Amino acid sequence: MIDVSCALITGHNGKILVAQRGVLMRLPLKWEFPGGKVEQDETAEACVIRELKEELGLKVKIIKAMVPAVHINGSQQIRLIPFLCSIVSGEITLVEHKACRWLHPAELMDLDWAPADIPVVQQYLDSLL
Repeated sequence: MIDVSCALITGHNGKILVAQRGVLMRLPLKWEFPGGKVEQDETAEACVIRELKEELGLKVKIIKAMVPAVHINGSQQIRLIPFLCSIVSGEITLVEHKACRWLHPAELMDLDWAPADIPVVQQYLDSLL
């Protein structure tokens, strides 16, 4: 099982930040919540903070943990550990991603998501009801 942390970053009038994977990444051009693999001896919380700094140049604050989602792709199992976050400082700088966008919750399901992120999108939308 591979643990991966991701951030649902809120801001801009209730919009959520989403990122499009780069062409050289696995699952090229799919949309995702930014984050990355939890390293050995690292907490999921520390991982999401580190990854957002490395990948987007953002310092974030965790607002709350969400329910992890397990995705199985053949022999690979991913546990996606999502956190609702807000930006503390920094400007978005794309290091690995092709693009990022701020979207209203109603627009989220219109994207071509990485499969592991779909349950997290649904969980977030359900939490708004």
